[in-house]
Amino acid sequence: MSGHSKWSNIKRKKEKTDAAKAKIFTKMGREIAVIVKNGGPNPAENSKLKDAIAKAKAANVPNENIERIIKKAAGDSDSTNYEELIYEGYGPSGIAVVVETLTDNRNRTAGEMRHYFDKCGGNMGQSGSVMFMFDRKGVIEIEAEGLDEDTVMEAALEAGAEDFNFDGDVYEITTEPNDLGVVRDALEEKGYGFLSAEVQYIPQTTSTLDDEESIAKMEKLIDMMEENDDVQAIWHNWEMPE
Repeated sequence: MSGHSKWSNIKRKKEKTDAAKAKIFTKMGREIAVIVKNGGPNPAENSKLKDAIAKAKAANVPNENIERIIKKAAGDSDSTNYEELIYEGYGPSGIAVVVETLTDNRNRTAGEMRHYFDKCGGNMGQSGSVMFMFDRKGVIEIEAEGLDEDTVMEAALEAGAEDFNFDGDVYEITTEPNDLGVVRDALEEKGYGFLSAEVQYIPQTTSTLDDEESIAKMEKLIDMMEENDDVQAIWHNWEMPE
């Protein structure tokens, strides 16, 4: 998954092929399995698991898939250990990129990330090289069709949201990272469904790409990273074309 909380990126997710959807399901399955191994299979006692389940449901992962992953992870004696690692760098024309990964081999993943950046006209940086350009926030997105803006805004703010925005298609509700679950649960109790509900890296400013070559390279960089099984999410400050 990639982007920075813009409807164009949500549409990009929706338009993915079945094969790409299967890839997303696999990545979310790995995330849930790691969380279960680290914190247990009960979402009432494991808030990270509760958040991951909500995230998977928002991405249309079937409930039976989620339940099967949790059950398997809870009884799995597999000794494979995954690390959560973040890679940072610059894409073509200085686009800032943050990549979240879950890997069982940090040397392999680091080499692959460096290769992707180099191949697409960018370069991988050190830890902190671009992270200062992003704010970490909880983001909940609700499709606006058929919903009254004032009603949704009131419900979000009452639930503890930090900010509320509307772009014509989507209501975007922003929270502090630790408040995401509380706000999401409160809105869910009121009957709202979500396009997405997750902690994201939001760029403080965005950049455009004007030439076709840079656009093609940036799209290739995102595609190559999304194809990698170790990559969980990609965040960037590219103002993607509609």
